[in-house]
Amino acid sequence: MDDAAAPDPETTTPLSQAELDALTDKLIEQLKTVHDPEIPVDIYELGLIYKVDVSDEKDVVIDMTLTAPGCPVAGEMPGWVEEAVGKIPEVRSCKVELVFDPPWDPSRMSDEAKLQLNMF
Repeated sequence: MDDAAAPDPETTTPLSQAELDALTDKLIEQLKTVHDPEIPVDIYELGLIYKVDVSDEKDVVIDMTLTAPGCPVAGEMPGWVEEAVGKIPEVRSCKVELVFDPPWDPSRMSDEAKLQLNMF
């Protein structure tokens, strides 16, 4: 019998929609705990989170940007995000990638963020 054809007992089953929805809610909750130090609004409402991928093994990869490429906390903010997401017990790992394409602009902000910053 060929061992290569044997099923892997550690194979992870795909996340159900309910599991993914619950994890998404927790991810958003944690992302909202991270704030841009120059703007009193969290990074989620600012529109700095471009993409969140969750694998069936619950590894999370986040593409995020900054309000400006020269942001003084550019080197620190990805670590803040990884730390916040790491507080979710179900998450196995988190990796944050800084991206600058497309560049961030205020149109990416939620209405809640615009209201907090009196931009209406």
